[in-house]
Amino acid sequence: MKRIARLWFAGWLCALALAAQATVVVDERGVRIDLPRPPQRVVTVLPSLTESVCALGACDRLVGVDRYSNWPASVRALPQVGGGIDPNVEAIVALKPDVVLLAKSSRVTDRLEALGLKVVVLEPKNHADVRRVLDALAGVLGTGDAPAVWRAIDASVSAAAQSLPERVKRTRVYFEINSAPYAAGEASFIGETLARLGARNIVPAALGPFPKLNPEFVVRADPDLIMVGERSAQGLEQRPGWGRIKAVREGRICRFTAEQSDVLVRPGPRMGEAARLMAGCLQEHG
Repeated sequence: MKRIARLWFAGWLCALALAAQATVVVDERGVRIDLPRPPQRVVTVLPSLTESVCALGACDRLVGVDRYSNWPASVRALPQVGGGIDPNVEAIVALKPDVVLLAKSSRVTDRLEALGLKVVVLEPKNHADVRRVLDALAGVLGTGDAPAVWRAIDASVSAAAQSLPERVKRTRVYFEINSAPYAAGEASFIGETLARLGARNIVPAALGPFPKLNPEFVVRADPDLIMVGERSAQGLEQRPGWGRIKAVREGRICRFTAEQSDVLVRPGPRMGEAARLMAGCLQEHG
């Protein structure tokens, strides 16, 4: 009887331990996801989520990523499951993930859930979102100090702002995401970083975080400085009417490399580095 009692007690302790590890997370759809234990096999289908998982110390749990995830360098060796909007469902299923982390814009959420996979939808668009997503991911993973990660990001952005002289404050900036043109507006995480650096964004919050603009809008706004990735900057000066823009006339254009652009357009743990890149541009051309 004593042996049976000891076995029962051990089983009870094990059940308590498992229950303590169980997590419930509510994602951006308002859907409740029950995770009986911290996932050990994780697939991410958004670069900012990949980077955030790694910043929280769980890079070793990643078994697959989207084709654009390339930081930290270790994730480049992982199986790729396609793009973020339309990833390869079969490739994801074959990896046997405990959880799939993807964006709200992804079109495969319902299919993955119909196949019995746990899916958590998270897509940060501003600074508050980044902090919230870090907290949610730490809950999902059962690891990492999300507040510490956020404090490091926030401190880096503040340090970049403090490094700038007063003369560059109030510089009117146009930040182009791609040549459609899509821009980073005041309401985006990029716009919020620019505001913390003291710059003025020519794209108002009312237009949304990343609006597609009529090119004439930029001409009329006449920014002092243009920030753009070199991939979409080709022929910028030849766009109709853009020769009249002050930034174009005076050559005040920062063309970021592909690697720098990745840092700038991903709302996650490298936002402090992004702030330093923007501050450098303002310092040079502001």
